Amino acid sequence: MTLYDDFPHVHDTTGAFSHDAAPFLPWHRYFIHLYETALRESCGYEGVMTYWDWTLDWENPTAAPVWDPAHGFGGDSRPHSRPSQEVIVGQDRCVVDGPFAGLQVHWFGEHDNPHCLSRGFLDKADFDSIGYQFSPSAVEQVMSRNDYHDFFQELEDGPHLAIPHGVGGDFFFTVAPYDPVFILHHTQLDRLWWRWQQAHPSRQTAYNGPASHGSEDAASLDDMLPMSNLAKSIKVREVMNTESDLLCYRY
Repeated sequence: MTLYDDFPHVHDTTGAFSHDAAPFLPWHRYFIHLYETALRESCGYEGVMTYWDWTLDWENPTAAPVWDPAHGFGGDSRPHSRPSQEVIVGQDRCVVDGPFAGLQVHWFGEHDNPHCLSRGFLDKADFDSIGYQFSPSAVEQVMSRNDYHDFFQELEDGPHLAIPHGVGGDFFFTVAPYDPVFILHHTQLDRLWWRWQQAHPSRQTAYNGPASHGSEDAASLDDMLPMSNLAKSIKVREVMNTESDLLCYRY
């Protein structure tokens, strides 16, 4: 097991509480920050966090530059017939080109299940057909929401879910951080939240909705963002401002 395995494991076992709930955006903002920190401190990375602006690719997502084997992260697995939504990882789903071709990973769900990094794109026509969910017009509709709860819920149910639905493989499951494009995807979501926050001063601390997945408790800025053994838990309010001492970035 390596640090690369820790992030999918924490997302699977700890991050699930944030989905369909108010902490969806702040939890993933903190998660991305920790990923960037690991890249810098453990891998010597000196660049910036990159996002995938899928609004530029919504009409033909399978041809997006992010899948380029030379300058991106590799593409689909070998040609296959995708039998159902439940794409099985490994076997004929292995990523076959790009810098992550042949990468062996461990976790699948909460179990140690070694397999190759996998993708299983929807057929081009099917992937194209869900592109409207991350089109410029769809995103601008989400951005027009004045209430935080409405904003995060539409962002999560629309663009956030459409991309892994189209990509399949590890990305489709809660071990999604195994696919490096997950980080670019969530950095884009974080960028949109940042843009939404910048549109009005009151949005800097706007935060409401369920405190966690399935909870009837109201969310609070003093709620904690747990990261298991990956990092210490911090309060939601500590990640609301990206230009704070902790995060120190802007888009």
